[in-house]
Amino acid sequence: MAYGEDRSYKKVEVIGVSKRGLQDAIDVAIKRASTSLDQISWFEVQDIRGHISPEGTVAEYQVVIKVAFELK
Repeated sequence: MAYGEDRSYKKVEVIGVSKRGLQDAIDVAIKRASTSLDQISWFEVQDIRGHISPEGTVAEYQVVIKVAFELK
């Protein structure tokens, strides 16, 4: 694909969840999105959230991303 050509994209919101960290939550979201969307090109982090355990530690990371894919 040549990036100098005219093209259009659509963005969809995806939420990745992981107990291992923010990067892993992003990776989970992108991997899942790539199974149902063709030609994923880039992403934007929209929001970062998480759950706190009763012990006061981070129990889960949630990352809201927008994934862009090229329209056919």
